[in-house]
Amino acid sequence: MSADCHDTGDSGTGAVLTDVPRVALVGSPNAGKTSVFNSLTGLKAKTGNYPGVTVARFVGTFRVGGRGYVVEDLPGTYSLEPISPDEQITVDVLDGRLENVPRPDALLVVVDATTLRRSLGFVAQVLARGLPTCVVVTFTDELTRRQGHLDVEALGQALGVPVLPVVGHRGHGIGELRERLAEWRSWPRPVLPPPADPDESDAWAESVLAFAGYRSAERHRVTQRVDAVLLHPVLGTAVFFVVMLLFFQTVFTLAAPLQGYVEAFFGWLSGLVAAHVHVAWLSGLLGDAVIGGVGGVLVFVPQIVLLFLLIALLEGVGYMSRAAFLMDRVMARAGLEGRAFVALLSSFACAIPGIMATRTLPSANDRVATMMAAPLMTCSARLPVYVLLIGLLVDPSVKVGPFGAQGLVMFGMYLLGAVSAMLAAWAFKRLGDRRGLVMPFYMEMPPYRLPAPRSVLVAMWDSSRSFIRKCSTIIMVTTVGLWLLLNLPLQSAAQMRAAGVDPGDATAVSSYVVDHSYAADLGRLVAPVFDPLGFDWRVNVGVLSAQSARETFVATLGQVAAAEDPEHPAQVLRSMTYPDGPRAGQRVFTAPTIAALLVYFAYALQCMATVGIMRRETGTWKWPAVAFTYLTATAWVMAYLARTITTMLGG
Repeated sequence: MSADCHDTGDSGTGAVLTDVPRVALVGSPNAGKTSVFNSLTGLKAKTGNYPGVTVARFVGTFRVGGRGYVVEDLPGTYSLEPISPDEQITVDVLDGRLENVPRPDALLVVVDATTLRRSLGFVAQVLARGLPTCVVVTFTDELTRRQGHLDVEALGQALGVPVLPVVGHRGHGIGELRERLAEWRSWPRPVLPPPADPDESDAWAESVLAFAGYRSAERHRVTQRVDAVLLHPVLGTAVFFVVMLLFFQTVFTLAAPLQGYVEAFFGWLSGLVAAHVHVAWLSGLLGDAVIGGVGGVLVFVPQIVLLFLLIALLEGVGYMSRAAFLMDRVMARAGLEGRAFVALLSSFACAIPGIMATRTLPSANDRVATMMAAPLMTCSARLPVYVLLIGLLVDPSVKVGPFGAQGLVMFGMYLLGAVSAMLAAWAFKRLGDRRGLVMPFYMEMPPYRLPAPRSVLVAMWDSSRSFIRKCSTIIMVTTVGLWLLLNLPLQSAAQMRAAGVDPGDATAVSSYVVDHSYAADLGRLVAPVFDPLGFDWRVNVGVLSAQSARETFVATLGQVAAAEDPEHPAQVLRSMTYPDGPRAGQRVFTAPTIAALLVYFAYALQCMATVGIMRRETGTWKWPAVAFTYLTATAWVMAYLARTITTMLGG
């Protein structure tokens, strides 16, 4: 057996292989479809979009008996009566209504053994489509462990279609499933289709369960006891805040030593460049742009990796669904539902998947309100900026009780983003739908379980890899462009002597060149906008460069610092002073300025990829323009307030 996956692309035609059988996986969210998909193909899902819409599709291939098959993991749905865009796509694919997307030849209906009673209604709807169908039952091991029972063979006889047990994340039953797929043309079909009438369908489902000897899984005792605390409206909320506090304490405490090693490594690299590359412009490009800029962002890889590792662990254990349940009450106050919180929760990694997750919302007004709020959630791109600025603001040895002050400030920034997102969602919901109607929402609470190490590591690596890839593409291009702006126009030795600068003093030359560069001109051009916030021209350039990607703010300051002292860039930033103007000689990174920067980055929409995906999801430039305008204006006003208040407090 070999496996291969294909990226379908936006047109939906890139992976349409009409000469091989097409198999579609359907089922409810969390039923295990993606685990079955990954086990069948041997690789992770490759994503693209369905033609004409932005709903993601996951397509792969596998071979069995010398023949290739295309398998597609359709968006999860509890019913074939759609109420959201992604559910509509599932129905359209099954009915063959999408252009350039052939109707599946066969279906795999994935159902969770522990929730089989609820799933049979969906199975009945799928069987009514009349396609060759095989039912894949997942979590049978968990059903047995929790004293439940299911006769899989009898279930197949009752349904009139093949039924196979599979434990997707362990690969159990996948070999037999592949063999059965090779016989899809000869799969048996129900003699009589399930009844369409809801009352008759319920009776049909009960008779199927009785014939299969189905006994529901007992409530997981540990889960029941823990949920009594974690889902309590008061105790559960308190635990949630404690978990988040410990979360950020861990990110700072464990990652700090590793960050020191990474920083030392890039300092060593910069020294090598200075010692062995004797072409001035090439040495500057490699030492300042690549190592000082990109390396200055990669220094924060330990925090990024640890952040995603902890998120993957919380998801794998089952805690994140509890957090969503708790936050459903908060979302209801904003006029939204729990599905909106799931979308906002996705924005902790990146606003883009959070905005894409709004497809699960049935209300167009809810989707817009959630999209307008998603950029306020603290994404991973802000983490390097926060770590840098908090490191300049708070001494790592300072503690508040048992907690480190740096971790508390970081927690405060995440809390500020979350509260601001709730307020923004509330405001846009009220503007778009004054009735404030909230759609019903329910979410499965999986039992607590130890996550599979491979699943956790894959989730951590996938998210971390996107951050590293951004460093090698967007940030690399931006930092090279910034290096050119910081080093042009070329300054002659005569010009420097006339300005009182010794051409033999490398540090003085670097400082003079940077201070008379195009970047300096640009930074001073926008100075009237940012002067009230305490920013100097170097900070202004960093803020402007961050419009492409927030991390480039760190890369910009890294280049400026590396030009003066490549081995101790952090010390350069701490002692950096205003070169001219009414604040000449004063330190740049004082507490009021750092507070203003932190708050500005908490609110500003500084990610063109987010703007682009918002345009694709809404189908218009109106909402991206609204988002960019209101977030930029809010960022400036809130940063000014933060600077003013910090100054009044004696910062």
